[in-house]
Amino acid sequence: MFQVGDKVVHPMHGAGVIDKIVEERISGKTQTYYVFSMPVSGLVLKIPTAKSHLVGLRSVVDSAAASAVIGALSRLDTGETSNWNKRYRENLERLKSGDLYEVARVIKCLILRDAERGLSTGERKMLHSAKQIFLSEMVLATGESYQTMESRLCACMQSGAEKEEAASC
Repeated sequence: MFQVGDKVVHPMHGAGVIDKIVEERISGKTQTYYVFSMPVSGLVLKIPTAKSHLVGLRSVVDSAAASAVIGALSRLDTGETSNWNKRYRENLERLKSGDLYEVARVIKCLILRDAERGLSTGERKMLHSAKQIFLSEMVLATGESYQTMESRLCACMQSGAEKEEAASC
């Protein structure tokens, strides 16, 4: 069970802080909810405490784990599929997993795809969402600004793309 002030991650919305825990009566049934806000997007969510594990709510990684993810970005395998529909579904499943490495893999896959052939509207939206999810957790884990983390992400992705191009030549 999480407490007020805990930093948590929702797999499809990103990281935030639990502001309060409230009880509400809906349809004659009383439930307890986590109310948490996301500093990056300003979104406020309510999630039933009893179902938080089903949603995939988890604690934000610590700063050491965040640094490890950033360091591993250039080495992540994208395992890209050429079929758009299958690739989209695979990337969506990676996002839903809530795993920070999987979210980073989606970002890398889509950035490389964009550089090679461009992205469809759906994939462009997915890239934006994946970056928001990833960066919101990095900001809360490291205490760095959004702009700093975004710059680090772009630098890592750019150096990773250059390594992959050199390996394929």
